[in-house]
Formats: sequence, C-alpha cells, structure tokens
Amino acid sequence: MELGTVISTLDGPSTTDFSFVVSNNKVRKGHYVQSETEEGLLIGFVTDITRANRYFERAESVAEYERGGESLSKNFPTTDWEYVIANVRVLGVYIDENLVRSTFPAAPGAKVNLADEKLLRGILGFDDKGLRLGELEHHKLDVRVNLNRLLQKHFAILAMSGAGKSYLASVLIEELLERKPEQGRVSVVIMDVHGEYGGFKSSPEYGGNTTIFDGRKIRIGLSKVSPQILGEFLPQLSSAQKRDIDSVLLKLRQEKKSKGELFGLDDLIESVQKSDMKETTKGPLLATLSSLKSLRIFGKSDSPSVYELARSGRLSVLDLSGIDNMRKKQLIVAYFSRKLFTARKKERIPPFLLLVEESHNFAREKASKQDMLSKSIIEKIAREGRKFGASIGLISQRPVQLSTTTLSQANTHIIMRVTNPYDIKHIGEGCEALDESMLRSISTLRVGEALIIGEAVNFPVFVKIRRRNSKKSPKGEDIDVLARKFEELNEKKKKDVEAFL
Repeated sequence: MELGTVISTLDGPSTTDFSFVVSNNKVRKGHYVQSETEEGLLIGFVTDITRANRYFERAESVAEYERGGESLSKNFPTTDWEYVIANVRVLGVYIDENLVRSTFPAAPGAKVNLADEKLLRGILGFDDKGLRLGELEHHKLDVRVNLNRLLQKHFAILAMSGAGKSYLASVLIEELLERKPEQGRVSVVIMDVHGEYGGFKSSPEYGGNTTIFDGRKIRIGLSKVSPQILGEFLPQLSSAQKRDIDSVLLKLRQEKKSKGELFGLDDLIESVQKSDMKETTKGPLLATLSSLKSLRIFGKSDSPSVYELARSGRLSVLDLSGIDNMRKKQLIVAYFSRKLFTARKKERIPPFLLLVEESHNFAREKASKQDMLSKSIIEKIAREGRKFGASIGLISQRPVQLSTTTLSQANTHIIMRVTNPYDIKHIGEGCEALDESMLRSISTLRVGEALIIGEAVNFPVFVKIRRRNSKKSPKGEDIDVLARKFEELNEKKKKDVEAFL
C-alpha cells in the first residue's frame, strides 16, 4: 500500500530519520514503512504525524476574519492547502534477508509504502512457534515472542494499577500452559498477592494443570531451614546471638536426625531455654523466636514441598491474599524462592518461571534487611538464574521503588500505561532503546495496549494484548459487579431466614 512521498526538510532525509508527505489517510503513528534506496529496502517506523494548512498559519489573521462572522472554510479553498507530514525513524536496510545499519539516506521524491508483514515478522524478531501475546498495532500480524529470549534473561511487566498487568500475565501463563512436551515446557509459580489468578483453577482448559495453595495453610519446615537462612529471617540479631542460635539449631538437628524425627519452632525454643547461653543473650533471643512463632508459619515440614510447586507444564499459585501481615508474606516469598532456586541448580525440578506480583513490595530499592527479607534471593535469581533455567518475572505498578539491581537484570520490559512522572523517568533511564516519542506514548496507552522493549524483540513494538481464555478471578471483578453480588447475597440470606421462621 502506497502511503506517500519522501520530502526534503532542514534536517533530512538522513541515515536515521526522514519525513514524507502523506497521500493515504490510513497512515497512523506506529506504522512500519518501507522505501527503496540505493542501498536496498529502507525500513522505518512512523514516530509522529503533523498536519498543516497555510490558511490557518497566522492566528491573528484567522481570528480577525472569523470575528466578522465569516468562515474561512466557506469562502476559501482551505482543504486544497492542507497537507500531512509523517516523521519516520529509520530501523535499517533490508539486504539478503538481514537488517543492516543504514549508511545512505532515502531520496526526496521516493515513494513510501506500508512495510511487508512477512518481512516485519523476521525484522522484529517474532517466532512462528513463540508465545502469542497479541497483535502488532496497526498491522494484522501476531506478536509471537520466542520463549528463550523472553524467559532466559528475565522480564518485567510495568504499569499503573488497572492498566492490565495481571491480564497480560494471565495471557502469558496461558501460552506457557498450552505448550506441548516436545516444545519444552516450564513450570510456572506465581506469588499471587491479591488472589487474581484463582480463575485458572475453574477454567476447563487450564484447571487440570493448576494448583492453588492457600497462603494461610502454607508452612515452612524448620527442619529444612539452615542456620544461614534462619539468620536471614532474623536480621535484627547480633553476631553473638546468631552464633548461639546456630549452635543450638545444629545440635537440635543432629539429635532429631539420629532419631529419624522432624522438629519445629517449639522444639527450637525449648532447646534455647535449656541451653547454657548467657541470660543477656537468651532473653532477647527467646523474645525474637516468640515473635516468629506468632506468625504461625513454621511447621515441622514444608507445605507445599518444592516438588509440588514445580512440575513441568503446570501452574502453582501461592495465594497470599488472605494474609495481612507483610512480614509473613516476605518469609513465604523469600523461603520458597530460595528452595526453588536451590532445587533447580541441583536439577531436581524442571526449569521454572517465578512470577512475583507487586514485586516492589518484595524487592524494594530503599529498605532495610529487616523490612525486606525476600530482596536478596530475588536479586540472586535475577543475577544468576539464566545459567540454571530459573527465570523471574517482575510485575509492578511502582518501578521507581523496585530494586535497580533486579530491574536491570530484566532484559525485556513490557510497559503498559504509566502516568506517574517519576516512574516514566525511571523507565526511560533504564531502557536505552526508548526515545522521547515512545516515552511520551506510555502515558497515553489504553488498557490492553503495551510496549515491548528489550531482549525478546529486535526493536520496540506496540502490541494490543489478545483476549484471555481463562476465567477472571472474582477478586478482580469490577466494583459494580461486586456491589450487585453483595446485595443479591444479602437478599437471599434474608429470604432464607424468613422462610425458616
């Protein structure tokens, strides 16, 4: 489809940019275009479109004429003087099935056409057998990203509340669950803070491959906790207190192991009480262990086990929505993330994707160790996970608060609508491929639209996220639906009581 003609401007055409006068009103910002040059087929991306009309250039002239009650459009052929200019950023020259750097500009007068979609698939790095996230904006082309390119070096989904982060994550999970064994299947584990993924269990297509673990029933087996991990759980302890409790824990483990028994937090507290450590150390230590006991999260064995969590082609949802205590959530995320990573390094479980909802609450940039127990292991997986088939997906509505170490290791960013200027600035500083035009577009994205940038694609692409197949969780329903259901339920209860009486 012919779109227009390249024009000469003060700044171009150059090897990086050119403009063309639009002859087809179907041209839109975000279109990919092509034009023949001496080097080969030049491929570009429409970054902006401007509209001009000489009749309306001088505001004072238009205002004076209109003040007399006359309309310029009625008395003059204004439409004949209107023109539209599209500005294009050059991506490269397509030569021998490869896109190479442009070293010679487009010629003024050359025709500009809509880019061939078969070429685009290869140029943008889409994979015919990849994960289908949606459709390329303004083009009838499926956005299919290669699984290895997306997961191998981690990714982040960044957007404001209500922009569709969980919806996109659900689409991604569906794609992973639909893969066949011969394609290579990973295990998906999600830390579900708000209970938004329970709909997978009630969906006919995915229910058989989904397990929901109620956060209130999750237990950390103290028998499996090493002195190092226990020390991380209790960062407020002094060096002397850590040495003393390490000694007690190791002694207790040896005793129970010789009897073939497991032990819990009550056993550790009892051992500390019976120990001969100094009273100045014992008192504060017992108080700290008692505060840990009050969380009601420690048992004698893990529930669930790491082998229940990570199974090929299956989804495990740790539903933390019923837990109010942030420290308890931190402990669950920290412990099970570490268990998964350790087991994967020893190849005891399949490769996995760990999705962390509200990740800024578990790996905050500016926070003490005591307030951010899960930060160190999340950063560790982000740094080292790709070597072992352990991938992490960060989902956050406040990227400015997210650990820079973790975010920098997420080599693919999927950005949905963000309006906070500090978050937009932070995203721009972390993504070198983002230009000013794209950065401004982030705040204007509609719900269900996203910008993918980084390792998973060759160039930044705008995508319309496809419709999900799984059921939406009741906890994510609109407020008017929830209000209606509440009243209907109350009315039913009232009628049941009256009928009983």
